[in-house]
Amino acid sequence: MQAHLGDQLVIESPATGATRRDGEIVGLHHADGTPPYDVRWSDTDEVTLVFPGPDAHIRHIEPGPGAPEPGRPGSGEAGTVSDASSPHGPANPGDIGRRVAAERRRHGLSRTETARRARMAPDYLAYLEEQPADPSAASLIRLADALGTTAAALRGGGIELPPGQGQALLHPRLRDLGLAECRARLSTHGVGRVAVSTPEGPAVVPVNYEVVDDAIAFRTAPDSVPAAAVGAEVAFEVDHLDEAMSQGWSVLAVGPARVVTEPEAVRRLVDHAHTTPWAGGEREMWVSIQPRRLTGRRISPTEQ
Repeated sequence: MQAHLGDQLVIESPATGATRRDGEIVGLHHADGTPPYDVRWSDTDEVTLVFPGPDAHIRHIEPGPGAPEPGRPGSGEAGTVSDASSPHGPANPGDIGRRVAAERRRHGLSRTETARRARMAPDYLAYLEEQPADPSAASLIRLADALGTTAAALRGGGIELPPGQGQALLHPRLRDLGLAECRARLSTHGVGRVAVSTPEGPAVVPVNYEVVDDAIAFRTAPDSVPAAAVGAEVAFEVDHLDEAMSQGWSVLAVGPARVVTEPEAVRRLVDHAHTTPWAGGEREMWVSIQPRRLTGRRISPTEQ
């Protein structure tokens, strides 16, 4: 059995041959069009993962004149459907599609490579990114794994909730990270939290940061809360939580903070910046933290 995106899956009664159920194939899990399929059922409009039995057959939908055949790549990126020649019509992505596309581009991955990692047809990934699709749980989990994130994150379900609301591991292991591990996890850039003292009391605020020559640097405005770090000993923390696996790590850097004023040093920080501050606005003041102490911890299953 082979199908293309847009074909119909028809399930008939073995006794009478009458149609019992039918739906549109909106997801392929193999490049050659073999089962299983993600099917949007005509009677419920729900999408489920289907392994067709002997009572099922494919009804191929013929493309219109001049239209690319469903399930075949257009003239864009190899193995994908371009926006200009998409068989799915003008791009009108849903929330999941936008998050998938954003994560894919953030990792610098093509649709072809992402589809290969997620073990799905490139055309199906194009469909997800271009239309308000409702992928099956299996498809979403494979995509999340390919993009280094979680299915919940792609759904956007936890965006307004604090992380770490899942259950703890049955046998967790808490261990300290060595200096080399801390530096590796701090990496080159990301979002971290700086803890400062203000006239109103202690404050912890998130900032976009860079690591240049072992120093942590971030941009802010002179009258902002993070600017209170200048001239003081501060703490800076980064972490990562895997909600699905109830494990994660954190790294804490402690050291003096100063404002960077040397033109050459500022130019170097600007050249190394991976992103502008997410908060927007005028944030041209660079603050550098030189860690004197770097520690970290990791929670993982006992067997790891």
